[in-house]
Amino acid sequence: MEIYKTRASIASKSNWLLSLIIILLVTFGVMAVLQGIALVLVPPLFGVPLDEFMAILSGQSTNPNARIALLFVQGLGAGLGFFFAALLIAKLIDKANLGWKQQLQRFRFTSLMIMIMVMLGGMLFNSLLIDWNSNVHFPEFLSGLEVKMRAMEDAAMDLTKYITDFDSFPEFLMGVLVIGVCAGLGEEFFFRGVLQPKLHAYTGNAHVGIWLTAFIFSAIHFQFYGFFPRMLLGAIFGYLYLYSGSLIYPIVAHILNNTVTVILVYLNKLGKVNFDIEEADEVSIPLALLGLLILLLGLRIFKEKNKTQITNGELD
Repeated sequence: MEIYKTRASIASKSNWLLSLIIILLVTFGVMAVLQGIALVLVPPLFGVPLDEFMAILSGQSTNPNARIALLFVQGLGAGLGFFFAALLIAKLIDKANLGWKQQLQRFRFTSLMIMIMVMLGGMLFNSLLIDWNSNVHFPEFLSGLEVKMRAMEDAAMDLTKYITDFDSFPEFLMGVLVIGVCAGLGEEFFFRGVLQPKLHAYTGNAHVGIWLTAFIFSAIHFQFYGFFPRMLLGAIFGYLYLYSGSLIYPIVAHILNNTVTVILVYLNKLGKVNFDIEEADEVSIPLALLGLLILLLGLRIFKEKNKTQITNGELD
């Protein structure tokens, strides 16, 4: 069961709309402030003038420190932004107790191995979902919207390729820190640690809380052609938390998921493996269905191992 103990009136079910509005305002505010601080620190730390930063965002900067400067801004403004926003909401606004001592006590090595099984099954099935989602076509009357969404997707991919086109080992380590650790820690603390238990409480149903959180988690990336695979991934993280009562599992799972991708991209550039971040590995339907079976079976075993029971969407 998720741990989010609070008696603050603002966190009550009757104030759900106000609470969500405050979450939105606080999160954007914290991220804006941290990104502003990061931008101010870029020139003295990395020798990149602020007037060059737009060129960095378009991937056209020739400054040797451009990539690591962009990773720094992304890590402080986004990854740590979510972390500090969640901390501010939980501690100062909701006055909530996440029971970190209890969460750490619930973390077990055997459950970690089962979690890895769950993630492997999810990766296999998600490959099929990625391929389907990337080839979705809108009706003719929405063709203009499709063109705009494809353009946004291409721009996001260009930026991702630029950020992960590491020219040195220090850049690679910075990529692991920002894309793997900071994103995994910050996003899981915010989405699964704070938002999911609140939506669970507001809707009265654990599953609705998980899938609503996963929907929002995917939507904030503003990438329709990766929306459904990312939502499934968010739901997997959500069930890992629900069934264990320990946020450590989704944090570790998220960090591993992102870090493995960063490592594969780097090894591909070194010529050690063949990996294209733009292309999902082709997985046959039978193999993808096997992945789904492994995912569902793994979650079932994970749930039983952690002795969390659910009846009609409610925790016992």
